[in-house]
Amino acid sequence: MTRGRALVAVRYGLLVLVLAAVVWALARNWGEVSAELGRMSWPVVVLALVLTCGAPVFTLVGWRVLLADLGTTLHLAPAASVFFVGQLGKYVPGSVWTVLAQAEMGARLQVPRRRMAVTGLLSIGLAILCGSLLGVVALPRLLARGSSPVTAWVVVAALVLGAVLLWPPLLNGIVARGLRVLRREPLEHRLGGRAIGVTCAWFTLAWVSAGAGVAVLVRDLQPDASLADLVVAGVCGFALASAAGQLSVLVPAGVGVRDGVLALLLVTFMPLSAATAVVVVARFLAVVADLLVAGGGWAWGRRHHLLGSPG
Repeated sequence: MTRGRALVAVRYGLLVLVLAAVVWALARNWGEVSAELGRMSWPVVVLALVLTCGAPVFTLVGWRVLLADLGTTLHLAPAASVFFVGQLGKYVPGSVWTVLAQAEMGARLQVPRRRMAVTGLLSIGLAILCGSLLGVVALPRLLARGSSPVTAWVVVAALVLGAVLLWPPLLNGIVARGLRVLRREPLEHRLGGRAIGVTCAWFTLAWVSAGAGVAVLVRDLQPDASLADLVVAGVCGFALASAAGQLSVLVPAGVGVRDGVLALLLVTFMPLSAATAVVVVARFLAVVADLLVAGGGWAWGRRHHLLGSPG
């Protein structure tokens, strides 16, 4: 067996183990969890779905800003097709399928594969960075395993670290070195500070939108939850959990990792059964949201020969 096939086998094996552990834990507490699920109101679930759908839409806008700054401006329809369909690659074990799918579809729009790939990789990196910086607010609560005040130095340290990592000369240097390592030609355009800032603003808005979807689910099951609980554990906690999930490249879409971290944050102020119900519904809504936006992108892409064989 080659090294590549062995790695794929390990990834699929790990995915099976993670899913088995999640199913076992859910089945073990299903009596309490099902009761909490039954308490959720449908209007709240629909609102949570709308907020969850906002995340990929806002991320698309930031992705387009990056791509335009690197030299290609795509209209909204083809950009949505490339981005949303390519995003489904995150459900396959590995870390490059999303980028490869976007590069292949972009090539049919005369976008250089190298440019599209760099845009995809930068988007993933910046999204993780923005989620981590927003999630720093929830880190003291996670470490303390209970309600813990957010100290000013944590926020200041996060802002300083973000400013350093997002400094255009440093970011462009990292991209250039990466292309040299891969023996690829350098990009024709360098990233500008304005594009980086605007992209990160949209990515942060995407995290807030998805986190707000979690917060409304929490509020539905825990009406006495304070605003601090909803913001710190719901919005910022979701960003932290999702960033941790995205860093776990061996499992698709952070399955198990994101859910576990989010549950640890939610149980600091609500019962485990209720926290589990929120995590289960939030995961389900995230998948539905990805399928909804990808469905529209797939339909447009098929009609304009971005998928499959042209003809």
